[in-house]
Amino acid sequence: MTTLGNSNFDDESAADFLAEFDEAPGEVALLEALAPAADAAQDDEYLEAEVAGPALAAAEIVAALAGQPFPNFPAMLLRKLENLDISDLEELQALAAQAVRAVARDSEPRAQAAGSSTLNDWLNEQQALLKRLA
Repeated sequence: MTTLGNSNFDDESAADFLAEFDEAPGEVALLEALAPAADAAQDDEYLEAEVAGPALAAAEIVAALAGQPFPNFPAMLLRKLENLDISDLEELQALAAQAVRAVARDSEPRAQAAGSSTLNDWLNEQQALLKRLA
């Protein structure tokens, strides 16, 4: 797996999403990655990595679309986002924030961070993402 220097892009399922997004970038791809995690938030469901990883990666992309990419956001991906047509960025930001909160509350990535004693750093990273989505 290739890592991009940000743990929200480091997850294998996030990397798979990014590869798919690179081939077919668009609002639909972002919605498909965010909606399952956002829906799970309403039911207080535990999120497996296969749902949580793409949701976090998609949320990072939404933050970049809103002009708030993380410092080492891949330049090639950022250029690709310049021409992306988004129907309602504010609605997408709200969906992304809901997904991030769900992943931060109860998910496999959270459990992995807790198991490796990096939970506080991981939670801080998610809080920073939520601020960039606001």
